[in-house]
Amino acid sequence: MSALRKIAGVLAGVAAAGATVVVAAPAASAAGAPCGPQAKACIQLSTNTTWLMDNGNITYGGVPITSGKAGHRTPTGTFQVQYKDIDHYSKQFNGPMPYSVFFTTNGIAFHQGSLKVQSHGCIHLSHAAAVKYFETLQPGDVVQVVK
Repeated sequence: MSALRKIAGVLAGVAAAGATVVVAAPAASAAGAPCGPQAKACIQLSTNTTWLMDNGNITYGGVPITSGKAGHRTPTGTFQVQYKDIDHYSKQFNGPMPYSVFFTTNGIAFHQGSLKVQSHGCIHLSHAAAVKYFETLQPGDVVQVVK
């Protein structure tokens, strides 16, 4: 018997006993992603969350991120993936940027990075999320960044 059927059976028993049953959807499912249907990737800076999307439907995420620190804030708006580089190294900031997916013309990218330290504007992802974004996103795909 599936877990869902077991839960349904328990709820039916509780309801039959005269109790009121209130079932709420998980918060993440109810909230959804705040981007338009054209977005293949959606970033919400206020919640430090990102999703992969297809025609307005979430296909992956939300996953945690860190973004740009004071003086280097991640820009909001609608962008397109420019290019990808699996082993990018930043000469400007003297550090590795594995699984980079660049989505602005001035070097802002999704990439594997610390989820505890803010960036110089990039979107830091866990290793697993960075790999997924690198494998999924292609040049020309829309990336939407909202506050």
